[in-house]
Amino acid sequence: MTEAVLGFLGVFLLAFLRVPLAIAMSIAGIVGLGLMRGWPAAYASTSQVIFETGFHYVLSVIPLFVLMGNFVARAGMARELFTAANAFVGHRRGGLAMASIIASGGFGSICGSSIATAATMSRVAYPQMMAHGYKATLATGSIASGGTLGILIPPSTILVIYGIITETDIGKLFIAGILPGIVAIVCLCLAVVFVTWRDPAAGPPAERFTWAQRLAAIRGIWGVALLFALVIGGIYGGVFTATEGAGVGAAGAFLFALLRGTLTPRVLMDILLESTRTTAMLFTILIGAMIFTSFINFTTMPGDLKDFILQFSPNPIMVVVMMMGIYLLLGMVMEELAIVLLTIPVFFPVIMGLGYDPIWFGILIVTVVEIGMISPPVGLNLFVLNSLLPDVKLSTLYRGIWPFVMADIVRLAILIAVPGISLLLPRLMG
Repeated sequence: MTEAVLGFLGVFLLAFLRVPLAIAMSIAGIVGLGLMRGWPAAYASTSQVIFETGFHYVLSVIPLFVLMGNFVARAGMARELFTAANAFVGHRRGGLAMASIIASGGFGSICGSSIATAATMSRVAYPQMMAHGYKATLATGSIASGGTLGILIPPSTILVIYGIITETDIGKLFIAGILPGIVAIVCLCLAVVFVTWRDPAAGPPAERFTWAQRLAAIRGIWGVALLFALVIGGIYGGVFTATEGAGVGAAGAFLFALLRGTLTPRVLMDILLESTRTTAMLFTILIGAMIFTSFINFTTMPGDLKDFILQFSPNPIMVVVMMMGIYLLLGMVMEELAIVLLTIPVFFPVIMGLGYDPIWFGILIVTVVEIGMISPPVGLNLFVLNSLLPDVKLSTLYRGIWPFVMADIVRLAILIAVPGISLLLPRLMG
């Protein structure tokens, strides 16, 4: 236990000294293994981790889904999704904010990145809301919170990383995110209803669409529906694995972007370079986390932590609640991917020891990561919007996001209380 605590302190100290997280975790893991098992064993273990992670077949879903997201972002599909959602709910109070949330959910189904979803919707939805007299607090709050849906509704890079670390079926994790994603959209839209109930001027109604216009808008999103059905439907039906589905999705997104005429040689090169940079960053962090995890596995920390938590609460579900509380606090001060990579090696054995389903716990992890991405003061989506919308103060973003944070906490409570929401579809897969 003492060795593990010192390892975590070493990571935090190095991170505080602005050492990149991947390097900090690698150093702590190698030094810890060296002191516990000897330096030859530490070097051998580290080289094996690097080799196995780099050549892990399942990990090829990461660059493929990143590539797929970059293609669909350039193909202009987000604008069509927003138009379709706006056609049905835009005439209500706060309707454009609801439309941005619904469109973010749709965009998240073909893009596994929260940041990309928030950035794309800020360009599509924010000007429309401002043109209709929306308050910046509601406009930015809905976009930032809607952006988090990109890592819950499949495909999801966080679920891929969780699946790799815990050796959980990635295909089932993807399918498990669908119903919780719908619950998330409903909760966030109810937050908009609450905000406009308290302050009707925050989100004035927009124009009402005719049914002919609505049907035309629905026809405009056929590409998104087809791509989602092809990838997720194929995985759910057992036609192909999650890795194969990622390849199909990337190829399909490429064809859509090509047929729409949005792919010039310059744009294609930009997409490939951006995808390469993102993939390299994720792989570097993941390798560092796996090195640190191999060190943690040689300590008594997982078993000691389980005993420590259980002595305070004989009820296992309260252990889960305590863990979620820890995640919520960490999410306010740390970057979300770092939290997942540092805590999963410790918490996951406890969850398995208590007999809980790893798929259900994975959905809970993604949910608290979503909350962390919009929680002040270091919510990543808030800083993304702050950089893309320089006329909006950070204090405005902070004020506008709290109703959506509360809605997400309610959603987390629902998912904890009703595990069937997360487990129904994976169980039907067999």
